[in-house]
Amino acid sequence: MVTGASSGIGYELARQLAERGHDLLIVAEDEGIEEAAAGLRRDGVNRVTAVRADLAAYDGVENVWAAVRATGRDVDVLALNAGRGIGGAFVGGTDLAEELDVIAVNVTSTVHLAKRALPGMVDRGAGRVLVTSSIASMMPGTFQAVYNASKSFTQSFAEALRAEVADSGVTVTALMPGPTDTNFFHRAEMDDTRVGASDKDDPAQVAEQGLRALFAGREKVLAGSVGTRAQAVASKVAPDRVKAALHRRMAEPGSGDS
Repeated sequence: MVTGASSGIGYELARQLAERGHDLLIVAEDEGIEEAAAGLRRDGVNRVTAVRADLAAYDGVENVWAAVRATGRDVDVLALNAGRGIGGAFVGGTDLAEELDVIAVNVTSTVHLAKRALPGMVDRGAGRVLVTSSIASMMPGTFQAVYNASKSFTQSFAEALRAEVADSGVTVTALMPGPTDTNFFHRAEMDDTRVGASDKDDPAQVAEQGLRALFAGREKVLAGSVGTRAQAVASKVAPDRVKAALHRRMAEPGSGDS
């Protein structure tokens, strides 16, 4: 099962899981999820179920879980990948409704689906969970305050779950990509920022690194290009005030116009 699978990293996770022999249940809120399923079927995936659902809504998540149960099959691999962001100044720039939607998708739906899926995995003594966090979880998100905070939550959540189920046969891995070539920045209204206008990592590479870490049972993986991973490693030792200033340079509206 892969959420946020209509495009980007999620689609690549689904495609590469199919290459590993897995049947798929893929989820997204947009109509592109049906197109994604059709593309996977053209690539030879015989068993793919597409579920269109709003993961920002409680009932939307429950509908996803109902679709899982309707298959009559267990979830062997759970990729909690769905996420969204919004860029701009928290005071006077961004909209509260959009920020609450970011929290609902990134945080609430991740907790909700994990709560539904993990008990069965633990009961069976087998299962793998991949939570898409971000290197943004490691730094204050100047002009992306809510998004970075949401990813700090998912990172902490993934690591805590991993410790809790350590002796159960279930593994939890956090996937931490940097800026990736998806529609994330356009949807987040960040096309005019330096990070929005910059070269980005290949989602296929990010997905491949994430799945390799998942099936190796690793705790987390800094994914993407060598440059992205080097920046993430450097950020571990930089003071938060320095990281906040660097994030401002990359995410401030209009910074990509110069």
